[in-house]
Amino acid sequence: MGVEARCTATFGGRTAAGKALLETDELIFRGDTLRLSIPYKSISRVDSSEGVLHVTWPGGDAAFELGAAAMKWIDKIRNPPTRIDKLGIKTGQKVLFVGLRDPTLRGEIETCGATVLARGAVGVDAIFIAANERDDLDRLVTLLKFLKPDGAIWVIRPKGSPAISEGDVRKAGRNAGLVDTKVARFSETHTAEKFVIPVANR
Repeated sequence: MGVEARCTATFGGRTAAGKALLETDELIFRGDTLRLSIPYKSISRVDSSEGVLHVTWPGGDAAFELGAAAMKWIDKIRNPPTRIDKLGIKTGQKVLFVGLRDPTLRGEIETCGATVLARGAVGVDAIFIAANERDDLDRLVTLLKFLKPDGAIWVIRPKGSPAISEGDVRKAGRNAGLVDTKVARFSETHTAEKFVIPVANR
């Protein structure tokens, strides 16, 4: 999940209290009587006045009462973090895919100057494991031998699948001696959950 804030939003003559979120590629508002999803690429104007964020897109004009945070939200909307930014991949790092076939992600990683390994090796900075069902999580323990002490394992699971839940992933991570530190939007259909080795055990 990205940046979020409790606020009041106004759109189409309606005003509602709720939660505004800055996700990877869209601004979302969730209120009891008002819900909005505004892709960044569709926004034609964004500015603020007296703590109110004003957004214009083909769907209309919306206002979000964010207070002092409004200017920071403008910068994030104009310069949204990439998926690689959110996943923490940096130049020179070694990355391993386990059961994950994602040529787009591979391209993003290589473009930022990191390397996707062909096979497991000691000293990997980030491991991405595809978990489509609970049994896929059994591999977490065996992957630890490849991970750098300060590295990360990202579990990629389908959203809303009865075959695997967020609770299943967290339980498996704990059983492997890991701690979960972050949840990120991986794609329209999948969620990424980050696990690391506890500092005391590195």
